[in-house]
Amino acid sequence: MVLGGTWFVGRRIVERLHERGDDVLVVHRGRSAPHPWVSVGQLYTDRHELVTHAGAVRRFAPHAVVDTCAFTASDVDAVLPALPEVPTVVLSSQDVYQAYMGLRSGRCETPVPLTEEAELRRQRYPYRGAGPAHVPEDYDKLDVEDRWRARGATVLRLPLVYGPYDWQRREDLVLRRLRAGRRRIPIGAANLLWTRGYVDDVATGVLAALDARGVDGQTINLGETETWPLSAWFAQIIEAADVDAELVRVPDKELPADLALTAAPAQHLLISVARAQTLLAWAPGKPTERVAESVHWHLAHPPGGSTWTVGDTAADDAALAEA
Repeated sequence: MVLGGTWFVGRRIVERLHERGDDVLVVHRGRSAPHPWVSVGQLYTDRHELVTHAGAVRRFAPHAVVDTCAFTASDVDAVLPALPEVPTVVLSSQDVYQAYMGLRSGRCETPVPLTEEAELRRQRYPYRGAGPAHVPEDYDKLDVEDRWRARGATVLRLPLVYGPYDWQRREDLVLRRLRAGRRRIPIGAANLLWTRGYVDDVATGVLAALDARGVDGQTINLGETETWPLSAWFAQIIEAADVDAELVRVPDKELPADLALTAAPAQHLLISVARAQTLLAWAPGKPTERVAESVHWHLAHPPGGSTWTVGDTAADDAALAEA
């Protein structure tokens, strides 16, 4: 039984479960399911109303649960009474670490690489009053982890995930410029080490955790085993797109807003995945190959409408003038 499972990471998990022969029931609101999606069972409801479908849950009698979309304490509290106590895998995030707050604040808070025992965030609700519109004010994966871990769930902390169907289009920092015909891209030092992960590798890790009873109740980082700095990642994207373009170093203070992350960082977010490799026998693909797979998919599936404006041109040109 998969809670969520129609977007990006959850979608790939469901596909992989179905491909290997599992009987899958996806619980979702019916707003973003792939069409047609007739190969898996579907229960249409908001997770906060799951208790009203307790009969359907009992009839399906899940042997395991994957929670892909719990963002708040209430998201977990709402579903626990309706679910049997079976092996459960819960998706969390690297943003539970204090290093994430260092990255956002421009202060070095924690040494890297980060293991699962690294210092956690000292403050709750990291996006309250300053987060994207789609993020709840009471978003906090620490609350989610606390509640699920009390039920013996395996918590998987995910990296910056990219790949097919990524609604955030991580590579678009570069690809939207290439689509607009830009061949000189301004960047800062671009030496940030932020562990990424390809969506299919993440799904492989989830399936491995579902099958490994020895990790029940444990917390495990997922991510790539080698991380290139942003400059090298951007270069890999350009190479995969097969476009003759160059990255041009400009002063950090002149960077366009969407490239601010390429400024010299005080804190890196480099994650150790040694525990996943040991306990799950998990081996993600090579980043250079995974980036190419992702870029090729996104080039074949561009976003609808233009993602480049006259203002974007002016911002890039102003930065390049200071190179």
